[in-house]
Amino acid sequence: MSDLVIYHNPRCGKSRGALALLREQGCEPDVVEYLKQALDAALLKDLLARLGMPASELVRRGESVFKEKYRGREMSEDDWIAAMVADPILIERPIVVRGARAVVARPPERVGELFD
Repeated sequence: MSDLVIYHNPRCGKSRGALALLREQGCEPDVVEYLKQALDAALLKDLLARLGMPASELVRRGESVFKEKYRGREMSEDDWIAAMVADPILIERPIVVRGARAVVARPPERVGELFD
């Protein structure tokens, strides 16, 4: 894995925008399509540490699977991580990692924070 990674959903405009911005800067990140290549709990914990956020903040609450299975439930950090492993569509996107830092690139221009 390279020093620059994007956890990407090609169907998401914000994700495509972040990837395009990286490429415009002359960067070619490793692209991980997380809906096809499952993320495990250890990797999610590592990403959350790099992002500096709790798991609950990385959850997409507008997804139907959230509304059907998780809305209104009291969940611990490990519960949220397990939910994102089981239902990766819940993971906010895109996540861009450079070295020890990461951002959720919403808006896509946030990728610039990794180059400051």
